[in-house]
Order: sequence, then C-alpha cells, then structure tokens
Amino acid sequence: SCPDDAEVIQPVVHNEILLRIQSTMARNGLAQGANKGFVTDAIERKARPSQSKGRLGKRTALCREIAREVAGLAPYERRILDMIKTGGSSADKRIYKFAKRRLGSHKRALAKREDIKGVNSKMRAKQAGA
Repeated sequence: SCPDDAEVIQPVVHNEILLRIQSTMARNGLAQGANKGFVTDAIERKARPSQSKGRLGKRTALCREIAREVAGLAPYERRILDMIKTGGSSADKRIYKFAKRRLGSHKRALAKREDIKGVNSKMRAKQAGA
C-alpha cells in the first residue's frame, strides 16, 4: 500500500502483445537476471499511419453506400439474397459455399454473407416502417 498523496502510474495497454513487450522490457537495475539492465523510462511512441492501414474511412464508406444505392446488387448477390429469403435448414452453409466459389476465399465469402444479410435486414426494416 502506498500513501494517499503518492501518484500511482498505470501503464496504458492496448493489447496483449504490448503487455508482453512491456513486461519483458521492465528493467530492474541489476546486472543479472531476467530483467537485467539500466532502469530507464519508456518512450511514448506515436501511432504510425501504417498501423491504421485497411481501416474503413468515412469517405470510403459513404462512397460505397452511394454506389450500392445507385447500382444495386450484382446478380450473384441477388441470388444470395434469394437464398437468405427462402432460408431452409442449411441456408448459411449453402450461401457460404456459393459465395466462396464466386469470390475465391473463405474470408471474403463470410464477409459477403454478412453484408447481404445486413442488406436483407435493412430492406425488411424499411418495409416494416413504410
């Protein structure tokens, strides 16, 4: 326990990896051991632009939304939408297999399935409201 007026500094940890790095880098001033080395203060580093690469920006999201509104769905997307509407016992698996064949990868197929499900739910909400 520390006195009331003493300031306790809590490290800001963004994720598990950073936590592991900080725990291994903590030095205790001893010449031997796991945390050997001269005690220094850690330098706060600014986030690099490369660390936000691939994150969806406002402008891009708006452009994609407008494009979807104007152009509508591609034929294969309409087919996926139809599969969602008809449903069935293994609809999700059938949609996934169809999307994977069209798009070429597992990740893209899952993303497309969720995207078209979102489109379907928006359409249903619009119909319910109107």
